[in-house]
Amino acid sequence: MVNEGKDATSDRHAQAAVEHHHQQMLQRMTQLTDTLADAVERGDSSAAHDAKNTLVEWCENDLLPHALAEEKFLYEMARERPDASMLVTGMLVEHRTIVNSLEELRGLQGVRAAAMARALERLFALHLEKENKLLLPFIVEQPDLSLVAAVQGLHELTGELQAEGSGHRHTTTETKLD
Repeated sequence: MVNEGKDATSDRHAQAAVEHHHQQMLQRMTQLTDTLADAVERGDSSAAHDAKNTLVEWCENDLLPHALAEEKFLYEMARERPDASMLVTGMLVEHRTIVNSLEELRGLQGVRAAAMARALERLFALHLEKENKLLLPFIVEQPDLSLVAAVQGLHELTGELQAEGSGHRHTTTETKLD
């Protein structure tokens, strides 16, 4: 979001909130992936099946809405800047890869499911590192872009309920199966 009278302190607070939410999301994904891997290692196919389904459900309900909100509210404003357009393009490719990997995970069982889950977790960790270290600082450094305005009221991006009725859905054409 373009903002002529930017409050740099508020933008840094918004950046910290998004980064904290990223940390929480990665911790949850790691926990779910570990649960799946542990069940597979024990040879408990029922627990592995349940753990995989829980991970897939979390991805559908938390990870994908987060990615869609990023595309609409963060990536769109940064993509218009020559200094960030290639970064954003690469991050959109990562979103598609995450979606495709999740779709593949749905059909896998046992060791293959655990391996795909771990690969998905590692891809997500790398993606978050780019957002936290490259994209968010870029947005915050731009005098005419406002991270606060972009994330205000968006639980999907900050993990906080900042406004009444913020549980709305976002749509995009970027993240979909190839």
